[in-house]
Amino acid sequence: MAEDEKPAKAPKAERPAKAAEGEKPARQPKSDKGGGEKAAKGQKGGPREGKGAPKDKGGAKEKVARTPRPKDYKPRMKTHYEKVVRDEMAKQFGYENAMQIPRIEKVVLNMGVGEAVNDRKKVDAAAKDLAMIAGQRAVITRARKSVATYKVRDGMAIGCKVTLRGDRMYEFVDRLVTIALPRVKDFRGLNPKSFDGRGNFAMGLKEHIIFPEIDYDQVDEVWGMDVIVCTTAGNDDEARALLRGFNFPFRT
Repeated sequence: MAEDEKPAKAPKAERPAKAAEGEKPARQPKSDKGGGEKAAKGQKGGPREGKGAPKDKGGAKEKVARTPRPKDYKPRMKTHYEKVVRDEMAKQFGYENAMQIPRIEKVVLNMGVGEAVNDRKKVDAAAKDLAMIAGQRAVITRARKSVATYKVRDGMAIGCKVTLRGDRMYEFVDRLVTIALPRVKDFRGLNPKSFDGRGNFAMGLKEHIIFPEIDYDQVDEVWGMDVIVCTTAGNDDEARALLRGFNFPFRT
């Protein structure tokens, strides 16, 4: 081959013909890149795995279905009041109208937690125990004003309380009189003068573990609590006679 001669260039690929005016050229289909990988990962709505997967927190918790009470259910103390106590009260005080006979209106349980100033978790533990005793969720009580001496600030959680009415009230009175009070250490009876003059009775308990709902092995601290029994009696004598009918063990 002579030095002056140059090698022939390869022919260029033919370009597609230009589309007519006003028409857009057709797009060529894209090559399938990584299509197999996407299919392997699964569809968009499928369960995720790896970092983005939802965490399994101890498995799904099954809701325990509560057995409904029978329609004709009545607490034992309520039946005792309607059949025995009402008649005795009417004979003793000579009520002319059945609506004048006193009855228990509500029972209030109050638990003060002074140590909650330093540890907020103690209020939650006390509220949990009180809810177990009452069978009803406890309300956390908060300070109404700040007291610098006790390091208490306005709005700070310092206790809990529960108000019982209806069937739960009668059931609690039954457990209190029948089971809890006999378990009090050195119990010598309730003070018959612990009335406020308007038919309401108040008593204090030093240990909340006397109730059978509390497991002594799982309790961190022992709390005291107040029990206030509110009645519709007009004076202390009627209220005292009413509670004696419910077998409250007053001192003589």
